[in-house]
Amino acid sequence: MDAGWRPTADDLVAGLLAALRAPRRPPGRLLLTGWFSFRDGEATAGDVLAQQHVSTALARAGIPHDTAWSPVFRPDALSLTTADPQRYDTLVFVCGPVHGPQFDLLHRRFGSCRRLAVGVTVVDPADPAVTGFSEVLARDGTPAPARRDLAATAPVGPLPPVVGVVLSEGQGEYGGRRRHAEVNACLTGWLVAKDCARVPAETRLAADDWRLCATGEQFLALVSRCDLVVTTRLHGLVLALRAGTPAIAVDPVAGGAKVSAQARAAGWPALVAADTLTPRVLDRWWDWSLSEAGRTAAGRHSTR
Repeated sequence: MDAGWRPTADDLVAGLLAALRAPRRPPGRLLLTGWFSFRDGEATAGDVLAQQHVSTALARAGIPHDTAWSPVFRPDALSLTTADPQRYDTLVFVCGPVHGPQFDLLHRRFGSCRRLAVGVTVVDPADPAVTGFSEVLARDGTPAPARRDLAATAPVGPLPPVVGVVLSEGQGEYGGRRRHAEVNACLTGWLVAKDCARVPAETRLAADDWRLCATGEQFLALVSRCDLVVTTRLHGLVLALRAGTPAIAVDPVAGGAKVSAQARAAGWPALVAADTLTPRVLDRWWDWSLSEAGRTAAGRHSTR
């Protein structure tokens, strides 16, 4: 063997396709599963990217297939419960450890299917969860060399923006003018539907909490790496602009208060009042902030 050779994720996919073609014709219809299929499982980024890798390979090979999703993660999608075992002649399990009581039900419900596992970790080769598969193409846990995880080279689309979210829940000094709860509910509900990587951030510093920045410089480093900051805090706005990052500033106080004053002082246009806050208004500022115009405007405030 070439000393420079390393087993890859593509080797796993090639092995799966070879296994599907032998010793018989390719499957009539295949069900793709993983930990993302179990109701009590987790849909991790790695698991879902591994699913994308295998799904793309199956499509290119002309093998018709469906994916079963956890009803908790995707309530309207096909699930292990709604998938008819008689409709499939092959089941493929992708990624994660092959271990746990979830596999007992999987093997029983789809006992009529040929079952294969690919890109998985084998904890105990004698475990019925493992032996229930007719073939296991493992990433690790067997005497064979470890292979790279399927997520490592999974096909992906354009990466979405990274959005820092800096919200305030306090400010009791504003009394009956506080609209923090309503504003935060609107913002977080809106953000859930946006295609972005959300990064919760706090301007509060702490030296003994790893989740918080300990210095102002650390917070500036954080927001400087975001594409956009959505904030109801004065310093969320001020420090985002100092880092040259566009910000959508929402004033959570009825009639406007210090967030509005600071936006006016900086001449920053992406300001939304609590009583005019709607998803439509937020969408407009989202588009502007992520545009060349928004990035250029924020860049004028940068001290970097």
